[in-house]
Amino acid sequence: MTWFVRPAHTGDLDALLDFAQLTGGGFTNLPPDRAALARRLARSQASFSAAVEAPVDELYLLILEQASTGRIGGTAAVFSRVGSEWPFYSYKISTVSQTSRALQRTFSMRLLNLCTDHDGASEVGGLFLHPDLRTGGLGRLLARSRYLLIAANRQRFADTVLAELRGVIDEAGESPFWDSLGARFFGMRFREADEFNSINGNQFIADLMPKSPVYVSLLSEAAQAVIGKPHPRGVPAMKMLEAEGFRYDNYVDIFDGGPTVTCPTDCIATVAASRAAPVGELADGAGGMPRALLAAGRLADFRAWIGHADWCADGLLLPAGEAELMGVRLGDEVRHVGI
Repeated sequence: MTWFVRPAHTGDLDALLDFAQLTGGGFTNLPPDRAALARRLARSQASFSAAVEAPVDELYLLILEQASTGRIGGTAAVFSRVGSEWPFYSYKISTVSQTSRALQRTFSMRLLNLCTDHDGASEVGGLFLHPDLRTGGLGRLLARSRYLLIAANRQRFADTVLAELRGVIDEAGESPFWDSLGARFFGMRFREADEFNSINGNQFIADLMPKSPVYVSLLSEAAQAVIGKPHPRGVPAMKMLEAEGFRYDNYVDIFDGGPTVTCPTDCIATVAASRAAPVGELADGAGGMPRALLAAGRLADFRAWIGHADWCADGLLLPAGEAELMGVRLGDEVRHVGI
């Protein structure tokens, strides 16, 4: 059964709301709020139709759909430029050493520094796959489709891409990191603050969060233990990001302490290795062709799928059945990369 990725539209609202209620909290890009999700869908549709020559503040929401049934299986997002409407806050972890001659001892201590170092970068996020579908490579299709969208519309995205991994959250949906730090300044439980941020933005952080560095040693042991650690369910996503070339460089999320990873856009493995060519020939079947991740269309007509492709004299050779299912004809440009 073929699955493919396409731009989200207003008819996906109920499915997105279902996903939001399945996340268990801490998933900023999927707020469990119908009105907020409707606004995101409208923003995404406007972004896909906008004439853009450089990243401004676009949101591109993608949906995983089963071709034969129309079932919605997951979602993912790409933000063209963070920090445009309000600053993109992170904690940068640094180390300071202090020496006492009287004691003849040197202490190295970690500090959390509130910063906006990633303002202007693009972001991949919002990756959620229905729990029933977390085998068989669909998560990889959904994740990598974002990079094919970037590659096909390179001018719409920044020179660096980041991803924030959800941090460790307990069974009650609370964050040890937030409880030890943010809750002291905001008077809000983690889920309240995270939901408020996802719906209203994070200007309240600038208003209330202390600007001075925070000594990690002053936090609870539980909070210290989760700094820079992804949620257990996010470990596979972390591994996929690392396989694409993303690296952790001591930046963490200000809410749950989860890791932020970055990669130069043109160095993302899927972006760098993908190639676009016209469809030169259609074959009766796959006939030993290599499997590939493929994408056709650029914006509102974008779709990505796992299929088969090979080179021929006039471009790409595709199985006719797969091409028909994805609405691809001879001469259409298709971007592909190995899987």
